[in-house]
Amino acid sequence: MAKKQRFRDTKQGNITEIKSKTKTIKPKIPFASVGAKSKAFLTDIFMLFMPIIYIVIYIVMGGLEEASEQKLLSWAYALIPYLLILTLFMYKDEGRTPGARAQKLKIIDCTTLEKPSLFVILFRNITFILTLIIPFSWLMVFFRKDNRTLHDFLSNSCLIVDSNPPKSPIYKPNE
Repeated sequence: MAKKQRFRDTKQGNITEIKSKTKTIKPKIPFASVGAKSKAFLTDIFMLFMPIIYIVIYIVMGGLEEASEQKLLSWAYALIPYLLILTLFMYKDEGRTPGARAQKLKIIDCTTLEKPSLFVILFRNITFILTLIIPFSWLMVFFRKDNRTLHDFLSNSCLIVDSNPPKSPIYKPNE
């Protein structure tokens, strides 16, 4: 038997769907640069972590001598509130910390391109602290085009440049 030719199917109204073999196009994500990420990190350290560490050393531990004797306990007392505050900022402020807001950055879920869930944010912050002791995770950012680090891969999140940053209130006196 001979095969039916395609023009006869079209002529008779038997139109078959042609499957498209085009690739799915991923949207171009504006990943944050290493410099912007570093500035945001340092801003967060000085605005959030330093006051906590001073409170822990001088108020909770009773001085520098006792804090140096019990280093692990004093770091735990400082890191746990820091993680909770970072998580709270990221969850309530659409994936931004004070440092990320200053650099016009935000954290998104890489698959949905939306704000990550509370669990993802908490997991990302915990793995961030744990990957600070691994030198490979620091150097990883310099060898990738998307500037993602180990804790970004583990939590499937990424730090991007915010195309529509929130407007900060500016004080304008009455004229």
